[in-house]
Amino acid sequence: MKTKIYEPNSALADFIKCYWTLESSLENTPKRNTIIPDGTMKLIFHYGDLYWHHPKDGKSFLQPRCFLIGQLTKPYIVEPVGETGTFVIRFKSNGFSPFTDIPIKEMENKPISLKKLFGDKGEKLEYDILNANNTDERIKIAETFLFALLKSKEVKDRIVNATIEVITKYKGQLSVNELSDRASLSRRILARKFSSNIGLSPKQLSKIVRLQASLKSLLDNENSNLTDLTYENEYFDQSHFIKDFKEFTGITPKEFYGEELKMSLIFDAKK
Repeated sequence: MKTKIYEPNSALADFIKCYWTLESSLENTPKRNTIIPDGTMKLIFHYGDLYWHHPKDGKSFLQPRCFLIGQLTKPYIVEPVGETGTFVIRFKSNGFSPFTDIPIKEMENKPISLKKLFGDKGEKLEYDILNANNTDERIKIAETFLFALLKSKEVKDRIVNATIEVITKYKGQLSVNELSDRASLSRRILARKFSSNIGLSPKQLSKIVRLQASLKSLLDNENSNLTDLTYENEYFDQSHFIKDFKEFTGITPKEFYGEELKMSLIFDAKK
C-alpha cells in the first residue's frame, strides 16, 4: 500500500489541508476499513476500482467514482472492490464552504456527486482528473478549477477560522462556553456560524479533534493504556472517553487498537 501527501498552492492553503493519493492491490487492502470523523470534507476521485459503503443503519451501496464526502459524525465503513487508486482533495474544516452554494449541513455523512455540486463543470472536472497522467496533473487541474470558483465566492468567516485554530491548538479540550468567550459571541451565534460554514457544531468539532488526538497518540506511542489516554486528553473519566470513542468509531478502544486503527488513519492521510 502506497500513500503520498502533497501540499496545496499557497493561494489555496487557507482552504485545502492537503492532497493525497492511496494506491494498493486488493490483496494488500483490508477487506473493510472504518473511516472515522476528522472534521474535514474531501473530494474523492477513484481512478482505480470503486468502494462499497456499508452503513450500519441502511443498505450497502457502491459509491460513485468521484464525489464529495460530507462531514462525518459517525464511523464510515468502506470495502474495496478491486485495486485501489484514489486521489483526494482534503479541505480544512471550513475550507469547502466557499466553493458551494449547497448548505454544508445537508451533506453530512453522505457522498455527493460532482454533478450535483458543480453541474456540467463538475462532470468535466471528473473526466479531466480521471484521464490525467499523474498526480501533478491532477493537482493542476483541481487547482485551476477551484481558483475559478473562488473568484466569485466570499472568503471564509474569520471568526469561525479563528475558533477552529483555537480548537485545534487545545486539541478539542476547551468547553463551548470558553470558545464563545474567546470569540466574543453567544453560543447560539457561534453554533449558527459553525453549522453554515462547517456543518458541525463547535462541540461536535471539539469532540472529533480530541478523539483524533487520542488516536494519533495510540498510533505514535503504541500506548493502549486507557487511563493514560483518558487523562492525557482531559476526558472526565474512562467511561467518557469510551463513550466518545464508540460514537465515532463504532467499537471500543481495545477493539479498535491495531491494524484497523492504522488503516483508518491512513485513509485520513495522517495529517
